[in-house]
Amino acid sequence: MKAYYQQRAPEYDQWYLGTGRYALLERPGWNDEVQSLIDTLRDMPPARTLDVACGTGFLTRHLPGEITGLDQSRAMLDITRGRIPNATLVEGDALPLPFADDAFERLVTGHFYGHLDRGEREEFLDEARRVAVELVVVDSASRDGVEPESIQQRILNDGSVHAVYKRYFEPEQLAEELGGGDVLHAGRWFVAVRSPRP
Repeated sequence: MKAYYQQRAPEYDQWYLGTGRYALLERPGWNDEVQSLIDTLRDMPPARTLDVACGTGFLTRHLPGEITGLDQSRAMLDITRGRIPNATLVEGDALPLPFADDAFERLVTGHFYGHLDRGEREEFLDEARRVAVELVVVDSASRDGVEPESIQQRILNDGSVHAVYKRYFEPEQLAEELGGGDVLHAGRWFVAVRSPRP
């Protein structure tokens, strides 16, 4: 997975922007929903925030408050650095998180949680609760014709093929899995849930 995201960094935003190999996909309402998700994140109260698996910073740059971004891919962080020069960026793994207890008010993660298997999810939630009092998870919405859990074959622009574990979520299902919380966004393509520390 690490090699996949390192290789994907230069083309990652094409998924959000609907360019490159995503230009021909039928995704009704996609652009409007990306903007709606961005607005939802931007409207949260400012907080000392850790974005786990921040990637290229596509969503990170819209988070209000003092931002720390964590990603295992140096190539991803290089792009984020250009977008958010005032953010603190840390190259490292999310399991375990390399931060002290209660280091942040909010932990956000976008399209990371859905790649974790059961054991990794349990460890991540324990770590998220340890370092922040609030957790916000953004991920892919469950929809017709898409298996809720599968191993996907993903092809990059260079033709390389990568196997990626992926889950899709109903908003209430995700909230329950996180231990309760509020649904911030429930769309055709994305879900976002805010969950306070129990």
